[in-house]
Amino acid sequence: MSEFSFTLIFILPQSQQDPALWLQALGENGCDDALIGVGVTGRIALNFIREAQTARQAVVSAIQDVKRIIPSAGLVEVAPDLVGLTDIAELMGFSRQYMRKVMVSRQCFPAPVHDGKTAIWHLESVLRWLRETGVSKVPLPLLELSAVTRQCNLQRELAALDSALQKQLGQL
Repeated sequence: MSEFSFTLIFILPQSQQDPALWLQALGENGCDDALIGVGVTGRIALNFIREAQTARQAVVSAIQDVKRIIPSAGLVEVAPDLVGLTDIAELMGFSRQYMRKVMVSRQCFPAPVHDGKTAIWHLESVLRWLRETGVSKVPLPLLELSAVTRQCNLQRELAALDSALQKQLGQL
């Protein structure tokens, strides 16, 4: 068994957006391994530390636990996935300065998903690169988790795009 640390962010049902309605139920029904955050109106974030055989089992079981308690909650994001240099450095135990030095001094550093004032990468891409180039030994559970969180977010995005396309086709 490995321990996986990840965050699930959900949008709450329109008629039940007060997160206080859900705190006790979540704690009593399978989410007692999560720290629950309620800072944004209509959203709830759960920072899990869950033991499981695989990262997929950890993340999927956590999503199922939340959806069982709040069936109409919508998954917004699974993290860590989209990260900046500071996030990567913290996860790897590096300084941000060292991570920036690695990024600018090495060829073939993964291309960011967004390259603006603050660049953003998929964590999985950077971790695989760090491992394959020998820059750092990446813990396998973290690499596995980053792949699962990326897949979850991509599936969610694809479902949203498909839904939007279906709406457009229905209007024709």
